[in-house]
Amino acid sequence: MKKTIEYIAFDADDTLWENELYFQEFEKEFCNLLSPYQMSSSISEDLFKVEMKNLHMYGYGLKSMMLSMIETICKVTEGEGNIGLVNKIIELGQELLQRPVTLLNGVKEVLSAFQGKYKLVLATKGDLFDQQRKIANSGLQEYFTHIEIMSDKKKADYKKLLGKLECSPEKFLMIGNSIKSDIIPVLELGGYAAHVPHHVTWAYEQYEGKVEYRNFIQLNHIEDITNYL
Repeated sequence: MKKTIEYIAFDADDTLWENELYFQEFEKEFCNLLSPYQMSSSISEDLFKVEMKNLHMYGYGLKSMMLSMIETICKVTEGEGNIGLVNKIIELGQELLQRPVTLLNGVKEVLSAFQGKYKLVLATKGDLFDQQRKIANSGLQEYFTHIEIMSDKKKADYKKLLGKLECSPEKFLMIGNSIKSDIIPVLELGGYAAHVPHHVTWAYEQYEGKVEYRNFIQLNHIEDITNYL
C-alpha cells in the first residue's frame, strides 16, 4: 500500500476535531427543556425519528438538528409549548455555531508527517457555511491540496470526488471515524480506508457489522496510520 497511495483523504468532524460531543450536549439540554412534557429517553427517540424523516430535505449539520428540534417541540407539546422553548433552541444552537474548533490529539503531527509525501484531501459532509467556518478556524487548510464539502458520503459521492481528483480508487486512502460514511463506500469502490474510532458517535453513523475487506485498516489512534505508510 505504501507505494500505491497517492491521495490521503481525511474526514473532518470527530476525525480532525471534536464535534459529536457538542451535539450530544446540545441534545441533553434540549431534553432538559422538554422534561416537563416527557421523559428524556423518549424525547431523544422522537428527535432522532424527526431527524431521519427530515434528512433528505435538510441534510446534515447543526442547523438541520435545530429545525428538527423545533419540530419535535411542536410534537411533544402538542403545539402548546411556549415560544420561549424555540428561542432557547435558537440561542443554544447559535452559541454552538460559534464555538471554537478543538483539534483532536495527533492530528497536526500526522498531517505534518504526510504533507509533501502525499496529496492530502479534506473530505467532509454537512452544512456548507458551518463546515467552511470550522475549516477556516481549524488552521489546517495549508495541509490540503483539495477540500471537498459533500452533501452526503455515499458510494456515488466518493466516485464523484475521485473523478475531480483524477485518482483511481486503488491510489486513494480515506481516514475517518464513521464506518458507515467514511469506510464502507470507499472500500466498495476498491479504495483503501482506515477507521479511527471516536469516543462518541451519532446513532445514524453507528455500524454493527463486521468489515471484511482486504483494503480495510483498523486503527486505535490517528497516529497509528504512520505505521502503514
